[in-house]
Amino acid sequence: MYDMLWPVLLIVASNTLYQICAKSVPAEIHPLASVSVTYVVGAMLSIALYFMLGKSPNLAREYTHVNWAPLVLGIAIVGLELGNIYSYKAGWTISTLSIVQGGILAVVLVAVGALIYHEQITATKLLGIAASLVGLYLINR
Repeated sequence: MYDMLWPVLLIVASNTLYQICAKSVPAEIHPLASVSVTYVVGAMLSIALYFMLGKSPNLAREYTHVNWAPLVLGIAIVGLELGNIYSYKAGWTISTLSIVQGGILAVVLVAVGALIYHEQITATKLLGIAASLVGLYLINR
């Protein structure tokens, strides 16, 4: 149970901090300048943690295993960062942005799961999609 719980708690804590920081980016800084600082800090922390937590760290050897996914993930993460920063600059509130994007994302990922990973779309999932859509409508009224 712990193996499944701690990563979720890390996501929730990190995403809470993330949303607070994204909303707090100063209006005077260009979002891409802000994101560049974010990734310099993130890269330094990732490398430090790799060497602190790795059993026999060899970063050069690890990089030989890179495929397309980390490269595209980098592009996706920049899109996430910019989308959040620009959303807050456009006036979204911290209490609704995450719910709206999460609801839409959940619906999209049900389709992705079915089309790419051949996951079943059950009646329960369809009810969940309907509930998400109703919730999105209600929160944006």
